Amino acid sequence: MAATAGETACATPGACVASTMVVIAEVLRPRGNRGELLVRSQTDVPGRLESLKRVQARLSDQSDVTVEIEAAWEHRGDWVLKFCGVDSISSAERFRGADLWVPASQRAGLPDGEFFRTDLLGCSLVDRVSGNRIGLVKGWQQYGGPPLMELTIGGRDVLIPFVPSICTNVNLQERTITVDLPDGLLEL
Repeated sequence: MAATAGETACATPGACVASTMVVIAEVLRPRGNRGELLVRSQTDVPGRLESLKRVQARLSDQSDVTVEIEAAWEHRGDWVLKFCGVDSISSAERFRGADLWVPASQRAGLPDGEFFRTDLLGCSLVDRVSGNRIGLVKGWQQYGGPPLMELTIGGRDVLIPFVPSICTNVNLQERTITVDLPDGLLEL
């Protein structure tokens, strides 16, 4: 069982888009003098940016523009995209800071037992032994180890690792995550 950042509903904190839209990259700036754009991927789905043919760009004025992707390649940890018809620095400049998104229906699939973190937001954590509701997943944190679910329990923020030994079952239809919490975890 794994919770992947995958393709997210938010490119950056405060830059959330409607739940029918899935952000896959954020445009950082124009690159070069031929209209290329440096972008930061927001997906960890292998091959996603290279395989894209068409994407929506949410511009800084909140308007959406459909663009066709002519070329895509990795560059020093980020990506360079070339849009059809965008052939100069000045025409590329309008895309600075844009979120690149696809409709949720085009979100990449995941193997069984893996989940997009955005799908788990709002799920109830339920204690496996007692059946009691513990709290709702309100966010995620990542510090190099397993992803951590953020919950507020009894007025304080609590982090719970999303690992199979703790999260024993995920039911997206019922919006529940069954957990077997180690003693003392909620007191940390």
